[in-house]
Amino acid sequence: MTGNESDDEPLVLSSHALDALKDFYAERDAHNKKFAELQSAAEARAAAGGAPQQPLSMEAFTEDWNESQFWYSDETARLLAGQLLEGAGPEDTVAVVSAPSVFVALKNLVAERGPDAPAPPKMVLLEHDNRFAVFGDEFVFYDFVEPFKLPGNLKGAVTRIICDPPFLSEDCQTKAAMTVRWLAKPSPTLSSSSSSTSQNRLVVCTGERMEELVTRLYKSFGVRTTTYEPVHARGLSNEFYCYASFECGEWRWKA
Repeated sequence: MTGNESDDEPLVLSSHALDALKDFYAERDAHNKKFAELQSAAEARAAAGGAPQQPLSMEAFTEDWNESQFWYSDETARLLAGQLLEGAGPEDTVAVVSAPSVFVALKNLVAERGPDAPAPPKMVLLEHDNRFAVFGDEFVFYDFVEPFKLPGNLKGAVTRIICDPPFLSEDCQTKAAMTVRWLAKPSPTLSSSSSSTSQNRLVVCTGERMEELVTRLYKSFGVRTTTYEPVHARGLSNEFYCYASFECGEWRWKA
């Protein structure tokens, strides 16, 4: 048999490889179906002007490692979202920067309040992944490389912010901090203690090795390392810290 004849032979996969391939396509199809259902529900909700009829789930969005995506566990996402909502009213704006699992938790917590609850704050998700455009006007495409390429109405208008920069690099962390400063509404209470629930709030979640840089970048906000350690749904090899401008029942500042 010549080399050319060998090249013409069809590729035959083992039964194990075929089973793995089938599982891959089945999982992909299941995620595509969930995403299509979420998109349809979001469009119907927008048309009706109402809240979601069932809880939203991050299962509709597979993590993309090329986008450095690592979703928080449901418990962590709800805890962080709850702290952003604490004491916030319709005059507030909550910005979620590169942390879509927290945004989904925010949506669910607001929906759970019911129709008779006080009006919630405005919410916006700044995210590089265009799949989250299913959230309509609440989605803003964001690329940390261009930290100020954002809608002008958000400048200096945001009172509650959570930021989870996608990469553990000084460049990414610095540019994300520039975005946060651009978004943040000036307030003399931003760096005060948590005694007042009406204060502005800033939370930054990122790797432990970014601690010195993060506390320096956000010094004017009074951000310090807290005792709370966020948990990711699929685990994460890097040690992750929560840095915040306030203390609360869920965390204290580290000594």
